[in-house]
Amino acid sequence: MGMTKATITVIGEAMLELSRGDGDGWNLRYGGDVINTAVHLARAGDRVRLASALGTDPMSAQLCAQWQAEGVDTSLVIAAQDRLPGLYAIETDAAGERSFHYWRSEAAARRMFALPQSAGMVAQAAQSDLLYFSLITLAILPDEGREALLALCEQVRANGGRIAFDGNYRPRLWSDSATACHWRDRAIALCDIGLPTLADEVEMGEADDAADAAARWGAGEGREIVVKLGGDGCLIDGRIVPIPQQLTVIDSSGAGDAFNGGYLHARLAGANPGDAALAGHRLAGWNIGRRGAIPARDADAPY
Repeated sequence: MGMTKATITVIGEAMLELSRGDGDGWNLRYGGDVINTAVHLARAGDRVRLASALGTDPMSAQLCAQWQAEGVDTSLVIAAQDRLPGLYAIETDAAGERSFHYWRSEAAARRMFALPQSAGMVAQAAQSDLLYFSLITLAILPDEGREALLALCEQVRANGGRIAFDGNYRPRLWSDSATACHWRDRAIALCDIGLPTLADEVEMGEADDAADAAARWGAGEGREIVVKLGGDGCLIDGRIVPIPQQLTVIDSSGAGDAFNGGYLHARLAGANPGDAALAGHRLAGWNIGRRGAIPARDADAPY
């Protein structure tokens, strides 16, 4: 992949991740949809910053150190003195399908717009060529934080930047689907690149098929909409871009986040949407053939 000079800011929650190891053991890593995408972008050579909040504890420091080692700029990660990072445990079945258990109700990231350093973080994030966030970012924030995030989107666009938004829907994070749809629709109205997943749209009762989802997200109305279809590829510009080759699924964690990283990197580097979708498929295919939301980089990684 070619390198880009754009400044990309991803904003959201990054957490500690527990995943099953060999035998009865557990592996402690990190994860979270936006940080997953940020790491993929950084590995591809992009200039990417994480905007979030963590605690002042040793594990928070370790998380930042790991992201910095991957090439992610953590200067916009602000500290909450009385909070800790969120934690989730992930298990996969024989088919590689995942289930999650969360401990995040008091996570520091929920206060990212309500801390003494928040105004400085927002001012710097507003100077982004691309701001990327997800419906999970909106889900973890109180209403005041949600308004602040959408106001930040407006600032980025006013400064000439673009907004990319992923429609990750996690029902347990919302009081009901109508509330999730309300905030999703407000984010869609501000985005330039939309990255919904058909399964999420169907679960929300917002689409019957990929074409319906694309239309609901405003495809053809000045927005670039990519509907992710899991093993069936993706829909973009009215056509299906299939996965180049079928792979054995070891762990589906982070597949959509990897696709987003591959797609956004390729688009920023000048690829057309179809070729960018293929780049996203290749990276997602590599990701699901290994364990963890962010597998360790190896010789087969398509960066």
